[in-house]
Amino acid sequence: MKFERFSSQAVFLNRENIDTDQIIPARFLKVTDKIGLGSALFTDWRSDPAFVLNTPAAATAKILVSGANFGCGSSREHAVWALWGFGFRAVIAPSFADIFRQNALKNGLLPIVVNAPTIATLPADALFTVDLLDQTLSVDGDTRILFPIDSFSKTCLLEGLDELGYILKHEAAIAAFEKAGTRA
Repeated sequence: MKFERFSSQAVFLNRENIDTDQIIPARFLKVTDKIGLGSALFTDWRSDPAFVLNTPAAATAKILVSGANFGCGSSREHAVWALWGFGFRAVIAPSFADIFRQNALKNGLLPIVVNAPTIATLPADALFTVDLLDQTLSVDGDTRILFPIDSFSKTCLLEGLDELGYILKHEAAIAAFEKAGTRA
């Protein structure tokens, strides 16, 4: 699925070091299909009626704002699948665990790095606009925050491709290169 510019309210989960076991506990990892994992997102925390994902606003939010080192812990795509299945399309945090960031990018979830002081100033009731093409996060159509992303991941997200899809897109050029190499 191609990543497109979108606007949404955000859910603020002001915790650092949220690990993949908290995002989706191991007991939900017995599946090989991503369908339905959104209902298990933060399931142990959601037993608290006051937990932020239990609010009506969370049901339509496409952005999760969190603390540093988001997605640390075990390497599991299920954590990204659960976030995606719940409806999130981007996570904003000061930093991400490397494996989580890679899994997110490969599965269409945009990890947006924004420094902690800037995150602290973001209004909880704002309308956020994520523009991957310009690599900006806008707040209430006004404040624009630039965020980094490597060009390969950006291209894959914008074109709705995974790594294999990207290679297959260049199949003709690869075949021509191979054919030219056999003549040498």
